[in-house]
Amino acid sequence: MEVERVYREWDVSIEWAPFFLDPSIPPEGRVRTPTTTADTPPSDMELRGEALGVKFTRGRTFQPHTHRALEASEWVSEFGDTEQVFEYHRRLFRAHFTDHESLMDLDVLAREATASGLDGTALRAAIESGEVREAVDEGIAHANAIGVTAIPTFIFDGKYAVVGAHEYPTFVRVLEQLGARRREVPLPQPPEPPRV
Repeated sequence: MEVERVYREWDVSIEWAPFFLDPSIPPEGRVRTPTTTADTPPSDMELRGEALGVKFTRGRTFQPHTHRALEASEWVSEFGDTEQVFEYHRRLFRAHFTDHESLMDLDVLAREATASGLDGTALRAAIESGEVREAVDEGIAHANAIGVTAIPTFIFDGKYAVVGAHEYPTFVRVLEQLGARRREVPLPQPPEPPRV
């Protein structure tokens, strides 16, 4: 959310890079026990998400192996424009955290590509053929080599990192220190997609 605001208000480009947060998850995914109940007070992350219009639904019992999702993201980054890439990531975030859908499911990955204005059938074919797997593995290896250990990690100008889900003023301070410029006219916000 905040990185999208940065893109809309500052004259910057955004590149997405893969990082495999938990490679111990087996290829078939892993059953998990929810860590919260309906009575557990909301976490700081849940409260921040709520303020930004993001819902973290409690009770998820499955942790997917996310390599396919990383491959899908790589394909979308190659064939989509910036708005489509943001839209795709928003949709996968909602599918995982709000709707508890599996990011291993090619139907989910392809459906959300189509809903983002891309060719979901082509995305599915790219993942099934393995054509983006090597690029993702190379990206993961690079992230590990430069010391990335958490999601999200934001790297500015190829050398300065901000780790964690920081609020917008943190990014403003970094951008100002790097001499970035605000856009004269901020880019428009995308329309809210209808919920089915």
